[in-house]
Amino acid sequence: MLTVKQELVTIDQSLNWLQNEFRSEMEKVNDVIISRLASPVGLIAEVGEYLLQAGGKRLRPLLTLACSRLFNPVVTRAIPLAAAVELMHTATLLHDDVVDESDLRRGRKTTNQLWGNQTSILVGDFLFARAFQLMVEDKDSRVLSILSNAAASIVEGELQQLSACHNLNLTIEDSLKTMANKTAVLFAAACQVGGISSGVDEASQALYDYGFNLGMVFQITDDILDYSAKHNSLGKVVGDDFREGKITLPVIFASQSNQEDFWHRCFVDVNQKPEDLDIILDLMHKTKAFDKCHDLANGYAIKAKEALKLLPENTIQTHLYHLVECCYSR
Repeated sequence: MLTVKQELVTIDQSLNWLQNEFRSEMEKVNDVIISRLASPVGLIAEVGEYLLQAGGKRLRPLLTLACSRLFNPVVTRAIPLAAAVELMHTATLLHDDVVDESDLRRGRKTTNQLWGNQTSILVGDFLFARAFQLMVEDKDSRVLSILSNAAASIVEGELQQLSACHNLNLTIEDSLKTMANKTAVLFAAACQVGGISSGVDEASQALYDYGFNLGMVFQITDDILDYSAKHNSLGKVVGDDFREGKITLPVIFASQSNQEDFWHRCFVDVNQKPEDLDIILDLMHKTKAFDKCHDLANGYAIKAKEALKLLPENTIQTHLYHLVECCYSR
């Protein structure tokens, strides 16, 4: 049985609680990001301001702050590290949109649609460079090692996804490896550096395990949402991944049905008809693709909660526990 302290808090309240608890610190994180977007090159400032206006939950830097306060009420050192984490994440989104040729992100036009691929790539590189400057300024080789390793893994994940594009032979294991690199490792790194910023090293593995498994829950659920939510909080409309021909977990499970020509036309040739999405949604329900995805996500959710047993029992821990359910149930 988990030793996490259970308080009278509902699942959907935990993210709001964390956002309110760290509101002033997140404003300081935002100030750091704004300062690091400063450049004599006007285009960088222009694109940077557009990115800041996009908003988002900023879950990864929030995790850095929360994991710092797990051990120490003062999170001053964690603020620039949280900014570095968010700069890395934003850089990966810029590169991701170019690779995927995406038109929208969080319901707004992507930077590559507004300024072109070259600008998006170069501004992404600039954000990575600014993130690494913040890591170096922290003067802790552990921080630099954790975040630089995460950056390398993210690129590996992007290349894994690119090489598997339109490949119906993609396995569940292949998909999970890509998710781990593209998403989970940055969640894990965000949590680890939060602990290190409070002078804690012995809990580093538990923080990694919590963040990694939370990230897997987040990404699996995100793949489900693309086929099950009319319009979710990330600005995605049902079928975005379908229209791009992405082979995600729900597709892998559903495509095991005996309709090879249909799946090949939709995801390999990307020769899609207006009625195809409804057919796919029906197949996903018939093959219980969503249930199978939820089962996988639940396995990672259990591991994330188990990792919390090794972390201090306090109010932050309680809300990190419920945050797992929040990501699973969104």
